[in-house]
Amino acid sequence: MGYTDPSSSRDLLGNRTLFFIFICAFAVVTLLQQILYGRNYLKRYFEFYEGPLEYNSTKCLELRQDIIAVKVLSMVKQTELFERWKNLQMCKWEMNVTEANLFKSTLSRCCNAPAFLFTTQKNTPLGTKLKYEVDTSGIFHINQEIFKMFPKDMPYHRSQFKKCAVVGNGGILKNSRCGREIDSADFVFRCNLPPISEKYFTDVGVKTDVVTVNPSIITERFHKLEKWRKPFYDVLQVYENASVLLPAFYNTRNTDVSIRVKYVLDDFESQQAVYYFHPQYLINVSRYWLGQGVRAKRVSTGLILVTAALELCEEVHLFGFWAFPMNPSGIFITHHYYDNVKPRPGFHAMPSEIFNFLHMHSKGILRVHTGTCSCC
Repeated sequence: MGYTDPSSSRDLLGNRTLFFIFICAFAVVTLLQQILYGRNYLKRYFEFYEGPLEYNSTKCLELRQDIIAVKVLSMVKQTELFERWKNLQMCKWEMNVTEANLFKSTLSRCCNAPAFLFTTQKNTPLGTKLKYEVDTSGIFHINQEIFKMFPKDMPYHRSQFKKCAVVGNGGILKNSRCGREIDSADFVFRCNLPPISEKYFTDVGVKTDVVTVNPSIITERFHKLEKWRKPFYDVLQVYENASVLLPAFYNTRNTDVSIRVKYVLDDFESQQAVYYFHPQYLINVSRYWLGQGVRAKRVSTGLILVTAALELCEEVHLFGFWAFPMNPSGIFITHHYYDNVKPRPGFHAMPSEIFNFLHMHSKGILRVHTGTCSCC
């Protein structure tokens, strides 16, 4: 009978163990190299990062170009767009006066908010046969009673306000702590009667200078103001002296309910002004953004307000504008900061709108806030 060395099996086992450890170590090192030097890791840009990088630094120019280079949204995966946007947050934002003025000049020629944002006695004289934005075959005759409801002229002029905040209602605002920064703006636009109660003010602020009201809200929540009117009046008082803005001449269904808002506020002796979008302004804004790739049945109220703000304000900041189910870090968020009710499919083209805003941010035309604020 042959002799077998009992240590041989232990040596074999030891060799296998060493080989396995070597393979694991090699895999870990390779993974670390990919993380540290891979194309999507921030360290390749910010190895010595100690704070926000200067707007015109070489790295920030490269990061802004990473966004601008995407000409259409379908060019990149959503995750890749998010990654590029996150990278750009390491850079300070500054307004590029040349780019901003060029953009504002274009808006002045196509839309002219300082003259046509609201329907006024100057741009819509008594006796005008006003065409609706959508129901183009419909005509509204401006009689004496309606004419008196219009302001004599636009209450705001070009670049009147130094810094404006346009506040959307996106879930990206939740836990943002942007309320103080929003309230620090010289002029604040809000969309469609959003809640600004104590539950939300840390994130969204309370200051409001113009708030829009979609007539569908009045129809669904307040019974077209045909019955009790005080609940609607009470909701408007939350915004204190903010002006109320409605699309009365979007279609024929909107007119009566929008005009009732003026009657309600007069009945309660409110000091809040009521204004109506000029239908031709809305048509021109839609045409302009269609040329920029926003193809929708109707542009959003937020986009209309941003367009107007760019003419009325020197510097424009956007809050609560985000059209994706996840934030830039890939964490799921609600559709609104106050609920998760989705919009009617296909009515707006929100991703295209936000894509344009990201481009404009990268060019220094306006600033889009999607992270946590640290104002004041």
